Amino acid sequence: MKLHTLHRTRYAYAAPVRESFNEARLRPATHDGQECRHFDLRVSPDARTSHYFDFYDNCVHLFEIAAPHGELVVEATALVFTRDTPALPPDAAPAPLARVDECLLQDRCYDFLPDSTFVETTPDTAALAATAIAGAGATDVWQAAQAIMRHIHAEFRYVPASTTVHTHMRDVLRARHGVCQDFAHVMIGCCRALKIPARYVSGYLYNGPRGQLRGAQASHAWVEVYVAGAGWCGLDPTNATLAASRHVKVAVGRDYADVSPLKGTYRGTDKRAMTVEVLVTETDEALHAEPLTR
Repeated sequence: MKLHTLHRTRYAYAAPVRESFNEARLRPATHDGQECRHFDLRVSPDARTSHYFDFYDNCVHLFEIAAPHGELVVEATALVFTRDTPALPPDAAPAPLARVDECLLQDRCYDFLPDSTFVETTPDTAALAATAIAGAGATDVWQAAQAIMRHIHAEFRYVPASTTVHTHMRDVLRARHGVCQDFAHVMIGCCRALKIPARYVSGYLYNGPRGQLRGAQASHAWVEVYVAGAGWCGLDPTNATLAASRHVKVAVGRDYADVSPLKGTYRGTDKRAMTVEVLVTETDEALHAEPLTR
C-alpha cells in the first residue's frame, strides 16, 4: 500500500514560554515490509532540526526554540510504502515455550524481558497469560503470543479517552478497559511473564473506507514478540490482528516511555492545551525516491 501520514501536534500556552528543548520520534521506519520514501518535519516557530538514531534504531529529531512563544506546532508528514509479509518464514520451526529461555542469548532481547516504566510482570499478568494459553492449547511461542492477543481483546474494553499516556499497566488490569497503548502494555506484561521478549511499537493505522479498526484516530500502538528463528513479529491486541500493511511502524521500545512521539522541556507556565491530529490516507503518489534509512 502507498500511504500518506500526517501527524500534527499543537501546544497553546497560557503565557509565552521560552527555552524549549524537544525531541520527536515521528519518522516512519524502513524495514522488511515497510519503506519510508519521504519525510518532512515542520516546526513553528521556525527551528533548526537535527537527528540521530537511538539505541533501538529509532530516528529521533531534535530542535530548540529559545525565544518567547505562545504556541508550538509540530507537523510531520511522510510517504510510506507497506506490504503484507508472512508473520513467520514458511520454513520456521516452532519455538517451544519450554525453551523460551534461549532467547536470552539473542541480540538485544534482554531489554524486553524485565519490568519497565509502564509494565510489570506480576501474578496477575502471569495468571492472565496462563489462562490465555491454556484456553488455546498453545505450546510454542507464536501460538502463545496470538492466544494472549486474542484473550486481551476479548477481556478488555476499548474506551477512548478513558486513560492517559501516564496510565500504568496495573491500573488497566484493575479497570479492564483502556486504549491501544494500554492493550499493548498489558500484552507486553503477559508475554514477559512467560519469558517471551516483547516490545512496544508506536505508529499509525490505516483504517480504510469501511473504518472497522480501532485506534486509527490517533497514534496507534501494538506489540512485537521475539520468536526464535523468525525474529520480531507484530501483533495488535486492540484489533486482535497481526500487524500488516495497514500498520505504519515508527518506533520501538520497552514501553511507551521509550517512544513518545514528542517530548521536551521549557521555561514558563505549566498551563497549556494540547491538540493532536493524525490522518493516514491511501495515495497514488509516485514513490520515486529511495527508502530513507539514515
